[in-house]
Amino acid sequence: MKIILYTNDCPQCRILKSKLDEKHVQYEVCMDSSLMIDKGFRSVPMLEVDDKIMGFNEAIRWTKEI
Repeated sequence: MKIILYTNDCPQCRILKSKLDEKHVQYEVCMDSSLMIDKGFRSVPMLEVDDKIMGFNEAIRWTKEI
């Protein structure tokens, strides 16, 4: 499973990062704003799990289910 956290270290980004860390999820961090714009992201954090993109709320729900 490949997981990427797209972040700019905002408060919501830090919350999602801490939830992932609590569950001991291994993930990559991407802070490349150009790449995020190319992917069409308009906000952060975004979580990509095996090519599925999730916004903050959906990603938080996902962390609760794993």
